[in-house]
Amino acid sequence: MSSDKTHDSIVSDDSRRGATTAVSRETRDPFDRLAEDAGSPLAAEMMAMERQRRALESADFPKPPSTRVIAVSNQKGGVGKTTTSVNVAAALAKRGANVLVIDADPQGNASTALGVDHRSGTPSIYDVLLDETPMAKVAQRCPDIDTLWCVPATIDLAGADIELVSVVRREFRLHDALRDLLEGPGKDLDYVFIDCPPSLGLLTLNAMVVATEVLIPIQCEYYALEGLTQLMKTVEMVRKHLNQGIHVSTIVLTMYDGRTNLAREVAHEVRSHFPSQTLEQTVPRSVRVSEAPGFAQTVITHDPHSSGAVAYTAIARDIAVRGAAGSENR
Repeated sequence: MSSDKTHDSIVSDDSRRGATTAVSRETRDPFDRLAEDAGSPLAAEMMAMERQRRALESADFPKPPSTRVIAVSNQKGGVGKTTTSVNVAAALAKRGANVLVIDADPQGNASTALGVDHRSGTPSIYDVLLDETPMAKVAQRCPDIDTLWCVPATIDLAGADIELVSVVRREFRLHDALRDLLEGPGKDLDYVFIDCPPSLGLLTLNAMVVATEVLIPIQCEYYALEGLTQLMKTVEMVRKHLNQGIHVSTIVLTMYDGRTNLAREVAHEVRSHFPSQTLEQTVPRSVRVSEAPGFAQTVITHDPHSSGAVAYTAIARDIAVRGAAGSENR
């Protein structure tokens, strides 16, 4: 009988130890729990992303010595141009930078993602370009981030390319409006991102005339480099005739899936052609990135722990560091 009691005692002790182990595992840092499962590729990938996120939390995001004006452009649609504009802007603003996003695309998707009103009749970039309304009067603060503002686009902008044709200094309308803003109420802005439409019309030309940098998002798909030559020629034409200070500073690879040969080949080809401009950090395909605009948010505020948020934060830091390094070299 004593033997049975001893057996029961041993079983009871083992059960308690197992329960304690299970409870302690559940209450430990999720990152530590992932380390126990690192044998799986998914767990290893999640661990790497969490390490990167934690490193970015403590990383320095240097502010530029003067306002950087960046046109985000690619005449090919669906490459992640607007997504890149709003998420990089949000990531920089979350780290303390004063950022303005100018939505120059008639679709108004950047305005949607930043949660600002852009219904028909709302004061917008259309009024700035056609009626010379001061930009400060149409800019709206993003409800999620205090240091992020947006000049919205409404459906009225759809006809602006045609209406601008007969306007005096048609290529300089945005340049003049932004200059007045930066010399007045917007003098403390660190970054201005201009989300261009998927075309090379007068709206895009206005953006390139005022910008000093061009950021080109390229989708990791078969037709990635198609049209890029024409975009480069347009930038060169603008530099030669209208804006000597403009240059392509950054290329971002979007919708990257490292499991496919095609994505790796496209990334290799882009980097071989543009080694200094192409960032090492890519943007993965992410459900969170796609669903965030449905909540009138960027992925930076919608799900800061997601792979898309981590990727765009890393890209924002690269852009900040490159800008600081470039100013020191000048």
